[in-house]
Amino acid sequence: MLQPVIDGDGAPFWEYAARGELRVQACAAPACGELRFPPRPCCPQCGSFDSEWRRMSGRGRIWSYVVPHPPLLPGYAELAPYNAVVVELWDAPRIRLVGNVVAAPDAQLNSVDPTRLRIGAGVRVVFDGDGMPRWLLERS
Repeated sequence: MLQPVIDGDGAPFWEYAARGELRVQACAAPACGELRFPPRPCCPQCGSFDSEWRRMSGRGRIWSYVVPHPPLLPGYAELAPYNAVVVELWDAPRIRLVGNVVAAPDAQLNSVDPTRLRIGAGVRVVFDGDGMPRWLLERS
């Protein structure tokens, strides 16, 4: 499996994820507080370089998804069909994260039948053994 490239701006995201926490960078300027993802050094809203990492609930909804046919990356060919989702966070609707819906934190990427996925379906974050955020469908 491919692993993320971790840069200085995004390192805290991955450090929190390794501890099982979903956090998003926020502007720490008193009059701003703008949440931002992906992480970056400067607030696009007010220009401040002050930031903090706010804990999110880990709940969201599927904003979009695809089932690649054929898989675009050779390392994933044996897992087809699998899903790639864009999740809109409930407590930060302008923040959207990319990942996979799985049956359990360490399940394979093809562990959920793609026909179960729906735009707007509720999901919650889980983390695999490497701290990679993944998503579980919430029961409705």
